[in-house]
Amino acid sequence: MKLPETQVAVLEAASADDPTPVEQIAEETGEQVQAVAGAAFELEEKGLLAVTERIDAELVLTQEGEQYAFEGLPEHSLWVGALSGGADEEPIELGKAIGPAGLQGEQVDIALSNFARKGMGDIDSGTVAVDPEFDPDSDPEHALLERLSEEEGVDPAETDDDRVDALERRGLVEVEESTVREVTLTDEGVTAMMEGVEVAETVGQVTPELLTSGEWEDVEFAEYNVQADAETVHGGKPHALREMSERVKDVLVGMGFEEMQGPHVDADFYINDCLFMPQDHPARNHWDRFALEEPAQMDRENLPPDLVDRVEAAHRDGVGPDGEGYHSPWDEDFARALALRGHTTNLSVRHLAGLAEGDIDPPQRYFSIEKAYRNDTLDATHLLEFFQIEGWVMAEDLSVRDLMGTFTEFYEQFGITDIQFKPHYNPYTEPSFELFGRHPETDELIEIGNSGIFRPEMLEPLGVEADVMAWGLALERLFMLATGAEDIRDVHGTLVDLDFLRNEEVVY
Repeated sequence: MKLPETQVAVLEAASADDPTPVEQIAEETGEQVQAVAGAAFELEEKGLLAVTERIDAELVLTQEGEQYAFEGLPEHSLWVGALSGGADEEPIELGKAIGPAGLQGEQVDIALSNFARKGMGDIDSGTVAVDPEFDPDSDPEHALLERLSEEEGVDPAETDDDRVDALERRGLVEVEESTVREVTLTDEGVTAMMEGVEVAETVGQVTPELLTSGEWEDVEFAEYNVQADAETVHGGKPHALREMSERVKDVLVGMGFEEMQGPHVDADFYINDCLFMPQDHPARNHWDRFALEEPAQMDRENLPPDLVDRVEAAHRDGVGPDGEGYHSPWDEDFARALALRGHTTNLSVRHLAGLAEGDIDPPQRYFSIEKAYRNDTLDATHLLEFFQIEGWVMAEDLSVRDLMGTFTEFYEQFGITDIQFKPHYNPYTEPSFELFGRHPETDELIEIGNSGIFRPEMLEPLGVEADVMAWGLALERLFMLATGAEDIRDVHGTLVDLDFLRNEEVVY
């Protein structure tokens, strides 16, 4: 019997007594796993091999699980921090335990929720007391994390179900499944091997030489099993969020808007002061912004002196005969501080002031889809950087109805019709309102943007005499409403879900 070379190699490596994994044969023969699997299926069709499949499950650590296996669980850190503050003798303030524990952001909530669940102590009215008898080393959840960090191929069936369920709910472990194929020689295969199997010279493709020489009549062509597994090749494609960005751009251009661009790093003067944002506003402290260390300030000559004077006057005394202002200190050095923009309205300021494209007259419509940066706590709807859909319309006698109608027209282009508006306060717009959309999967209302009519205290220093309605919408939130994504960290960031990006389509 003559067979292709790979099929002969598979027959010789297979056993009639014990199933042999395809991966083992591939390693022994030096063939690709896909080639061995294909040859095995072909031999099965000839009755020479039996191919069996099973699903193997393996318990593995997630990225967060690896971190906690190395550093320890947050609730353990809280227990140690509280113990070091004497909470084994009497309750202490939570802050005095959290600080020494080194917990930040989401870790604090994680520690608090699991501290009480595990009976590590009591938390009541902002204080914490610890049970000195608790032994972190005997915590079965941490023991499993350590085991998974040291061992491979841990079968979930060999572990405690409750322990695995708890860690799965916390996103610290996950079950990975893989298909294992094994082959065994059939009686026909054993007989064929005893009678002798030779390698047949096979041709994988027809060439011009085979045709012109006539040799194609005498050669044996390789058989192709179209049902055999093949390697999955993930070709390049536009990022799903980029596709959404391009779609938004098409929609806004179709609505008559022009695109604007500007610096990612800017002076606080353009990011906040020109927006009539008081310099003592909580959002302007160092906890909420990414300030530059070098250079720390914009050069004074790069700020137009007359614009600086008008903005300072608006902050101190307001505008118009009934203006009030903030009557609070205003410091030009503070305004010159450089930071990553926390929103993209600095682009609107530069255009409205005539600094980007020269003086402009109504009517005008501009937009941008650019990154903004905020020191937010990471969660399902917040990242440290995000894309903001900035937009504004300059015209005479604009009203809230014009603004709401613009949003209705815009979101309808994405099949989103359930938009709700909530009155809101902004230092730079009056009236102001937030936008909310209903998530198609969770049915929850999520905030998708902020908007309003720019106040005279912002427009007059910029030299704008017409009305301007403006908004800042979150591209990621629009993506969630349009695709049903429930966690923006699946789309971009360090925890991105590659399968989601490979398979998700932005439909429009």
